[in-house]
Amino acid sequence: MFIVMFIHPLSVIQADAAPLEVWIKIDLWKRRLYLMERQTIVDSFIIGVGKEQTPSPIGRWKVIEKSRGWGGGFGTHWLGLNVPWGTYGIHGTNRPSSIGRDVSHGCIRMLNTDIEKLYPKVPIGTTVYIEGPILGRDEWKLKKLVRGDAGTLVMLVQNRLRAAGIYKGPLDGIFGQGLERAVKRYQKEEKLEVTGQVQKIEYLRLGLME
Repeated sequence: MFIVMFIHPLSVIQADAAPLEVWIKIDLWKRRLYLMERQTIVDSFIIGVGKEQTPSPIGRWKVIEKSRGWGGGFGTHWLGLNVPWGTYGIHGTNRPSSIGRDVSHGCIRMLNTDIEKLYPKVPIGTTVYIEGPILGRDEWKLKKLVRGDAGTLVMLVQNRLRAAGIYKGPLDGIFGQGLERAVKRYQKEEKLEVTGQVQKIEYLRLGLME
């Protein structure tokens, strides 16, 4: 059993945000999306979210793209987010049975009737806060990070190693050569096995779990 120390990396994301009169909160624990007006819930929708191998991106993002008529697995509407390590968005689905489950490749799925209701209320620039279990749900296996991985966990490691003066690269959530070198340097300084990978001991030493 582990406890997450750093709930969500909002301070890491330096996205330009629209004023928070209208914004979106996504709760991955409850699998719900909330349309907010200031601190008031205007509407609430059940959603499908990322599965264990491809979790949804936790953090503070903004809507940078809107499209209609996607069809197929993406349903009728798309709201694209500015996640730096991949293409993620809020969209409809032709599989309504997947709503309320951990099933997607990281996107937020909604019933087509729900995304059609939400879509006109969300302008470009709308802030989207995604909150959830950084290290995964209790039943998920703790992920080992290696070069080539991407996601919120990678971004947190980048943030911690940058704060320590070890990592000089971008906070983009992509585990590249620069981060691998920084992890090896950190492991050497901490007298850990130098693997260039991030596992439970590195999570503990970096203060991301206890």
